[in-house]
Amino acid sequence: MIRVLVADDQALVRTGLTTMLQAEPDLEVVAAVSDGRAAVEAAHELRPDVACLDIRMPVLDGIEATRQLCGPGVEEPVPVLILTTFDVDEYLFGALEAGASGFLLKDAEPEEVVAAVRSVAAGNGTLADELTKRVLAELVSRRATQPVTAARATELLTPRELEILLLLAEGMSNEEIARTLVVEVSTVKSHLARMLPKLGVRSRLHAAVWAYQNGLVQPGR
Repeated sequence: MIRVLVADDQALVRTGLTTMLQAEPDLEVVAAVSDGRAAVEAAHELRPDVACLDIRMPVLDGIEATRQLCGPGVEEPVPVLILTTFDVDEYLFGALEAGASGFLLKDAEPEEVVAAVRSVAAGNGTLADELTKRVLAELVSRRATQPVTAARATELLTPRELEILLLLAEGMSNEEIARTLVVEVSTVKSHLARMLPKLGVRSRLHAAVWAYQNGLVQPGR
């Protein structure tokens, strides 16, 4: 069972999202709160598998709440999926830099939201398709490298791990990577489990972001 925390200051949205998630046999909403501070406190107490946060909330906004739940230095992070009405780059990049594992707009189809929750819970991360090109282009223009540099990564990663990172950055799922490399999905997952700590990231999404930030791949490749 995937345990989910919902945080949104609009009661209608909060109730609708809770009802939708509760309808899935493998999802359980353990708390539904109306502000970022309550979300952080509930997450620390209940330890959900995923926290679904709005961006604009009173007391503490979604980005700062994300930073406190899964940002740099957090010892026991709670994965965060951002669900927002606002298609604004400032929010998108702020959420990713704060440590969010996924970002969806609230007009996404219900099945997209459910799939995103499952993906984030599995450590895969997710990003709305219409935002992907903008994200990659902006990351390349910023080129704000992470603490582990690209050159250092090629020293730290095995040839197979580097190969998987490049395929991951192209948007492939674990299953697609396994088919491409003619290996078992479990083998891909094992490589990812060893690779992510080496890069200093916590999810597949952040590994892909890291690859673009450090110039290992270019948009459109």
